[in-house]
Amino acid sequence: MNVREATIDDIEGIRRVARESFEASYEEALGADRIERGIESWYSTETLRGELPDDARPFFVATADGDVVAFAQSYLASRRETVGEIDWIHVSPEYRGRGIGSRLLERVEAELRDRGATRIEGRVLLANETGTAFYEREGYSEAGDRDVDIGGETFRERLYVKFVTGDGEQVLTEARSGPDGTLRYVAFDEAVRASQGAFYPAYADRERTDLYGWMCGNCDSFDVAIDTMDRYECVECGNRRKPARWDAAYL
Repeated sequence: MNVREATIDDIEGIRRVARESFEASYEEALGADRIERGIESWYSTETLRGELPDDARPFFVATADGDVVAFAQSYLASRRETVGEIDWIHVSPEYRGRGIGSRLLERVEAELRDRGATRIEGRVLLANETGTAFYEREGYSEAGDRDVDIGGETFRERLYVKFVTGDGEQVLTEARSGPDGTLRYVAFDEAVRASQGAFYPAYADRERTDLYGWMCGNCDSFDVAIDTMDRYECVECGNRRKPARWDAAYL
């Protein structure tokens, strides 16, 4: 088994593993149509060609006899500190149970740590019991749940956190001054991925009962436009988010 950085030549193998992994883990819960839409949104050839060369998005594959059998995606988010976000870990069903997910996670963690991350986060749908058990086994701590919408149906998602150095207190909500000078409370544990940095919901109150809008993690602007398809775009820097992703671990 070999773990290495992903290249453009791995695209077809990545797409194959993603489809096999999704179908094995979630076909009953999500249905074939949702899975297919997710794959074509996040793992189209065009999308992967744009993401694989991105230095801010560490992407690793595990290969056996030259074939891709698993992969892990991540990215760095700059907040008041540098946070490593694990987007996905997929392992082909026939290669599960061999420790490949742990090897990929170890490689991703080392890369994020070397790039300055002080904590690492991953999100998993609670329906993915194998994924939640994986993070707990790997030393991650639960840091809260939230509802996510997938194709019009609500699912529960859990945030897992591991601190790279020490056991420092995690700042999940931070007060920021909005464009009108009033305080907005940014929820860093409710991030959604985007092209240049995550978007974070900004609330009018610390209890998070009144959503004000969104803050761009790339430039800290609150000038974020959202359309009916849940696409986000920062007016200031052009940071964009495509329609929803779900789950950070399909093991």
